[in-house]
Amino acid sequence: MQALVYTQYGSPDVLQLQEVEKPTPKAKEVLVKVQAVSVNQADLHLLRGQPVFLRLTLGLFKPRNPILGSDIAGRVEAVGREVTRFQPGDTVFGDLSGVGRGGFAEYVAAPADDLSLKPASVPFETAASVPMAGVTALQGLRDYGHIQSGERVLINGASGGVGSLAVQIAKIFGAEVTAVCSTRKVEMVRKLGADRVIDYTRQDFTQTGQPYDLIFDTVANRSIADYRQALTPVGRFVTTGFLPALYFQGLRLGKADQRRMENMLAKPNTKDLTFLGELLEAGQLTPTIDRHYPLGEAANALRYVGEGHAAGKVLISIPERDKPTIHQRSSLAVPA
Repeated sequence: MQALVYTQYGSPDVLQLQEVEKPTPKAKEVLVKVQAVSVNQADLHLLRGQPVFLRLTLGLFKPRNPILGSDIAGRVEAVGREVTRFQPGDTVFGDLSGVGRGGFAEYVAAPADDLSLKPASVPFETAASVPMAGVTALQGLRDYGHIQSGERVLINGASGGVGSLAVQIAKIFGAEVTAVCSTRKVEMVRKLGADRVIDYTRQDFTQTGQPYDLIFDTVANRSIADYRQALTPVGRFVTTGFLPALYFQGLRLGKADQRRMENMLAKPNTKDLTFLGELLEAGQLTPTIDRHYPLGEAANALRYVGEGHAAGKVLISIPERDKPTIHQRSSLAVPA
């Protein structure tokens, strides 16, 4: 089979399309013919081996797992002897970030417990857009942010893969949503359902005088003091971007300050993934897909994501070899 392989840390230039051995599923695994896989910022961190402390688990001098790609959607081709949840022909999707990844390939052997059935009406590309980004948005808003209906919620980084799903999920939970993005993405974010859109090149959301019950942040591009002053006295701040100084906030603020500020780390699980699949099937959640690339151009997909300008998700499509795919820019998929 073909796979995009990296044997050293570096830029997307170190990625090579190679013929490798097709995996054989173990007892609790299924073999999936990958139809689509999405690109995440996490793929770039692993590719570069940055931050350096990641190499303690990834491999000190070279990656232990040479194939990136966590968010897959595809068709089950074979099942291990202990698998009862799936059978050949089932269509599935899932997040393999906790089990070594391997999605940038024609086939991947994945633990059955890390996959969910893909709703029949949902295209493979749509399903592959959701696992990591969607679960991150859901857990950030619901589990860390404790979002409530009627609350004023601000999404900082609303046009990215996580942020664009967070806008929709926050609306599903009944929040009044303010979304922050750049000028060229304002209309896209407005169509996602945001009640108000702030163009950060023209207005500073921390200086408007509008306090928020919850700020869900995906970019970590402001100071902690800036974020804190934009919260209500009992507001919550959650970031996916990791701000080390947040670990010391409790010591500085004391018990009198009831604002809560947290770094978050999503935990992949099939219960949340199935819930998101139900939202997809019902038409309540629609991922925004910026571009599609064939597997042979996946390095360009990672370069594009690394530039930080993607509007929503970037997908790698993996068709049958006798059905070549032409690189194309898709129209934005947004809710009606």
